[in-house]
Amino acid sequence: MHVGVTLIAAARGAALLAERFDDDRPLDEAGWREVRRAAPALLQLGVAELRYCSPTPRSRATGDALGFAPLAQPALSDCDMGRWRGYTLAEVTAAEPGGVDAWLRDPRSAPHGGESLLAFISRVGGWLDTRPVGDGARVVAVAEPAVVRAALVYALKAPPSTYWNIDIGPLSTVGLAGDGRRWSLRIGAPV
Repeated sequence: MHVGVTLIAAARGAALLAERFDDDRPLDEAGWREVRRAAPALLQLGVAELRYCSPTPRSRATGDALGFAPLAQPALSDCDMGRWRGYTLAEVTAAEPGGVDAWLRDPRSAPHGGESLLAFISRVGGWLDTRPVGDGARVVAVAEPAVVRAALVYALKAPPSTYWNIDIGPLSTVGLAGDGRRWSLRIGAPV
C-alpha cells in the first residue's frame, strides 16, 4: 500500500514570535495575512482523501482557512514540554541551565516533566505508519513546525539529534511517500 502525505506547517502565532514553548496561542494578524497570501498555492492540497491537523488553535485555523476542514489528531500534538510550557528558552535556561543542557544533548531526557524528544518523534512516526488509507491515497496534515520536524526525522530514520538541524517556517510544505514501513522525502510537487 502506497500513501502520499503532505505536511503543512501552521501559520504564525504569537507564541512563535515570542519563541515560547507551545502555549496554544491562536494565529496572530501576521499569520492570517500569511495564510491569505499562501492559499492560492496550497488550496489544491485540499483534494486529499484525508485531511488532518494538530489540535492547536493555529493549526486548526490554518487548515480551516485553506478550506481543508481538517480532523484534529492528538498524535500530531506538539511535544509536551511539561512545566516549561509557555516560557521562552531564555527564561528556562536562566532557571534550569542543567535541564536545558540535558534536554538538548540527550533525546531520552525530559527534565521538564513532559515528553522526551525521542518519545515525541516516535509518537509522530507512529501516526505516519498507521494511516488507514487505500493504495495511492493522499493525506494532508497541518501541524506545528515541531511536528513536521519530528516527522522528517522519523521518516528518514535520522538520528534524533538531526531534529535540531531542521528549520521549518510557517506554511512550509513537506511531502512524504511511503508504505507504513519505509518513507521517502519528496521535494517539489505534492504527493
